[in-house]
Amino acid sequence: MLKGIDLHSLRFASPEYLWLLIAPAVLLGAWGWQLARRRRDARQFRQHRRLPVRERFPIFGGLAFWFCLLLASASTIIALSRPTAAVALVRTAGVDLIVLQDGSASMRTPDVTGNRWQRSMRFLRVLGESLAWKDDRMAMALFAHIAAPQIRLTKDPNTFFFFLDHLNNESPFRLEDDTTWDTNIELGLAWGMRLIERDQEVYGKSPNAKAFVLISDGQSWSGEVARALKTARERNLPVFVVGVGTTVGGLIPEPPPARGSTAPQNPPIRSQLDRPSLTMISDAGGGEYMELDREGDREIANRIIDAARKRAGSRGLEVASEELYWRFLALAVVLVGVGLLFLQERVELWLQAVGASIALALVWTLTR
Repeated sequence: MLKGIDLHSLRFASPEYLWLLIAPAVLLGAWGWQLARRRRDARQFRQHRRLPVRERFPIFGGLAFWFCLLLASASTIIALSRPTAAVALVRTAGVDLIVLQDGSASMRTPDVTGNRWQRSMRFLRVLGESLAWKDDRMAMALFAHIAAPQIRLTKDPNTFFFFLDHLNNESPFRLEDDTTWDTNIELGLAWGMRLIERDQEVYGKSPNAKAFVLISDGQSWSGEVARALKTARERNLPVFVVGVGTTVGGLIPEPPPARGSTAPQNPPIRSQLDRPSLTMISDAGGGEYMELDREGDREIANRIIDAARKRAGSRGLEVASEELYWRFLALAVVLVGVGLLFLQERVELWLQAVGASIALALVWTLTR
């Protein structure tokens, strides 16, 4: 946000054009002389002409257009000289998104393109591409029955996309491990808060707005989720939930049998998107529930980032150098437009339109 321009810091990148201001200055003197003559003629008419009603003469008449045109030409010359000045900007803090990715067995259900895990990875790539990454940061933790942090809070997009490339095809939690067959959302939230605490211990408190992005199918979740959500609300950490999967669902792939095992295979387990549970989690966490393939990935990503950014604080004032030439060009256009309102002859109007077009073409050529 622009706070103000320090006129004491005004500089010109091309000051050699400033000498052209002599022309509008001389013409302004001629304009003043014409105005004085007009006022003198108006007084003489009033003295020598006798009419039933008082005759009124406009103060400027057609000279108003020429006055606006002279000011517009002076403004254009200043624009050609490329003025710059120091500007105080209010720098808004970024956002810290902590991604909590479900890696349980049900995320391998192939009821979406590929499976739920691969669909989640495609969304996370869009989410990463939607961040500005200047002050924004992202962290990531995976969870099933246990949790495994993958990325600390970082504003290096290469780190985030590197992990996505290596996690793209399959969850690191193996199907043959018992810990994979559970969705401990409470532990995922706890590790997400631990990532934030660790970042504060190392780098100090950040003004960035923080939010959790929980991506899950909500299948067979366990843990004290209500307690974890209450802690997140107390710390002003909203939980945005992104559901992946379908309500029709599909079969979870069976783990490969152990070597030498003769035990009969367990019957296949069907997994469905648990939309009510995920909606409840988002409501209790002060966030919002969204669902992949019901809305576009880019739309979901932008909604999460925008909602988080509205909570961001300020990084204070920052002084930057800003080009001011476009302001003077805009002023010149406005002045010409105001001057055209005073033209009464159609021929003059066309002549001025042609002249303005030539002037704009010249300015465009010189400022490219």
